[in-house]
Amino acid sequence: MDHRFFDEVISKACTTSNRLDFYNCLSCGMCSAGCPYNGVHDHADPRKFIRQLALGMKEEVLNSTFIWACTQCGRCTMECPMGVEVLTLVRTVRGNFGLKAPGFLQDVVDNQIKTGNQMEVKNEEYLETLEWMEEELQAEVGDPNAKIPVDIEGADFLFLWDPREIKYYPNDVQSLAKIMWYVGASWTCSSRWWDATHYALFSGNDEESRIITQRYADEVKRLKVKELVITECGHATHANKWGPKVWLDKDNDYPVKSIIEKYVEWFEAGLLKVDKTKNTEPITLHDPCNSVRKQGLGDAMRYVLNKTVTNFIEMNPHGIHNYCCGGGGGLLAMGSDIYPYRMAKGKLKADQIKDTGCKLIACPCHNCFDQLTDIIKYYELGGKVVHLHHLISHALILEEKPF
Repeated sequence: MDHRFFDEVISKACTTSNRLDFYNCLSCGMCSAGCPYNGVHDHADPRKFIRQLALGMKEEVLNSTFIWACTQCGRCTMECPMGVEVLTLVRTVRGNFGLKAPGFLQDVVDNQIKTGNQMEVKNEEYLETLEWMEEELQAEVGDPNAKIPVDIEGADFLFLWDPREIKYYPNDVQSLAKIMWYVGASWTCSSRWWDATHYALFSGNDEESRIITQRYADEVKRLKVKELVITECGHATHANKWGPKVWLDKDNDYPVKSIIEKYVEWFEAGLLKVDKTKNTEPITLHDPCNSVRKQGLGDAMRYVLNKTVTNFIEMNPHGIHNYCCGGGGGLLAMGSDIYPYRMAKGKLKADQIKDTGCKLIACPCHNCFDQLTDIIKYYELGGKVVHLHHLISHALILEEKPF
């Protein structure tokens, strides 16, 4: 027993909450009742983890599978009457006590620190992809002035991509750029630091998180933009909205929005004109934990869907009560050891999807997108996952473009 261990964990925690709140555990078990995976697979009991911390059971905590099997979804804290942030404690233990992450999680972080993006896309390839998709966009919309701008000083916002969009899904670049062309957005990409993802959020290494976040802050200053806008990615949205408050100095203060919030702004301003009859297939929505439970974007997602499709069917439960996809918290990058836990968690999501009767799932998060794709294949659901921008860009009424 090391009765100083809990104090040490709390002292190292990065949080915007009062640190004393971590001592408020009542041992009531509501966290375990709130965790949808408690009983689905072993090593899924947050109450046990909290009690081990409080009792100073250091070796048991550091050797626990729970700290890596936990997706840090935050559902347990939502049920906790005292608001104890279990996910913050999990993250702190992961990153501050010399533990080695399973799979290739740390490799992903190392890649981003070393090359600027987690998939080691060379800068030349990145810029060539943007040029290629700009040409495709111009051909699609018949406008030689349709641009994917890079390093434009004084634009309204700097847009950060997910490297999957650049490396594996370049048509997503075209789809997103089409929307911004349509509304006449004043925007730019960076030629330097463009990867919105932040797997150090999951590894728990705060120094690496600080390095990554400072790069974005420096680009905001260099390009003199008004705000930073993040692609459809849950953890990247949360890391960029919450992260500067805990990792950066106070002089690094800049507005951060999800592109989903921009969709809402553009719809409300009458700039996005769509024909929802182009999206008639029944569709349900997966609520990414990082952007819905932690950043409150659930209503914005539903606003966009109801503007864009004709037959939206909710999962049960949904919104802040929805289940995690099962691949969050870095689990998607933890390899074969954690894969069985991912698929066990995924059974809940598979059942949710089946119950809606939908074969189309809207998912405004790349991490969840990949996990849902794995779930669909593993449980033979025969469905398809799409982002919100796919629905919007497909339904745009080009003849009514406002600018």
